[in-house]
Amino acid sequence: MLVRRGDRGPSVAAIRSTLASLGMLAADLDTDDVDVIFDDELLSAVRVFQQQRGLVADGLVGPSTIRALDEARWTLGDRILTYTLSAPMIGDDVAALQARLSELGYNTGQVDGVFGPKTDNCVREFQRHRGLAGDGVFGPGTARELSRMGRMVTGGRQHRLRERELVRLKGPDLRGKRIIIDPSHGGDDPGWVEGEWNARDLVFDIAHRLEGRMTATGMETFLTHGPQENPSAEERAKRANSLEGDLLISLHIDGWRSPYAQGLAAFHFGTDSGQSSTIGENLANLIQRELLARTGFLDCLVHHRPWDILRLTQMPTVQLEMGYLSNPSDRASLVREDFRDTLAEGILVGVKRLYLDGRDEPHTGTMNFKDLLEYELKVRGG
Repeated sequence: MLVRRGDRGPSVAAIRSTLASLGMLAADLDTDDVDVIFDDELLSAVRVFQQQRGLVADGLVGPSTIRALDEARWTLGDRILTYTLSAPMIGDDVAALQARLSELGYNTGQVDGVFGPKTDNCVREFQRHRGLAGDGVFGPGTARELSRMGRMVTGGRQHRLRERELVRLKGPDLRGKRIIIDPSHGGDDPGWVEGEWNARDLVFDIAHRLEGRMTATGMETFLTHGPQENPSAEERAKRANSLEGDLLISLHIDGWRSPYAQGLAAFHFGTDSGQSSTIGENLANLIQRELLARTGFLDCLVHHRPWDILRLTQMPTVQLEMGYLSNPSDRASLVREDFRDTLAEGILVGVKRLYLDGRDEPHTGTMNFKDLLEYELKVRGG
């Protein structure tokens, strides 16, 4: 259910109350909940909040915005945190705890705001190191102990250093690397539709072309879902995590009401407070450069976002926006099979460059699929 401008009642009152607690609205203590209206002031505050959280700033309060509002209302110390398998605790307080433990040298993984097994292990380890009961419950006693500790890690966050080292240790050979491919849309959601073409079918076609090329190099590939399924981003991230992939590549084709919207963009996990995936950012830049060199599309740049598919995956993840089906020029390219081959090849070469990590790299846009296969044989001594 969507809550929007003009609505009134308890749901609107709850939204207004949360935004007021975040300092984005003045508190309104004299109005009964049933009389609170979704007015222009609230609409403006919702849009600002959505923009800050990396959501579509449309002023419509649906499940994603409600979840983000709930996460944002918690600060570290507001509640007792603990790991629950069936419904993990999520919030800005969890993200703050993860960031703090990471600064102390504990391996919390990506700062995603989800109190999962890694965070539970880190809390228990911290408690044992400080002479507390290692029960994994972050309560007042553990919070006091944490507040006494100074930062121990310098020269970069430990998670970022671990990401870089894991990629370096895996070496330049693509064989055996596990890549998760995440097509957008599916089932009864075709994405943007333009005449006989829709985003879902084109993205799945690119996904299969990419899958075939990756398999030929010796990589293991997995799709997060089939064409008849339309799982949420959270469900797709959960499936990807269960597959324990090395990387996830989420494929999208856009559409917009203006035919002037066009171009390529790449996204990686990151927040305005500085939390980010270093390898995700590197991969996004490498793929973006390869695709731009091969397609001539407009460069819509690389961006960080806290979207679920980027935040909830436990491996470095990028989301690629591969053009606008609503734009006549982009569409003329996207509907061509040879162009979709070009996109798949560019993505694959971008992945290869990540693992080359500066070793014997040819110029951007010059390596093709045949060159890559020959390089793989050379690395393996074939």
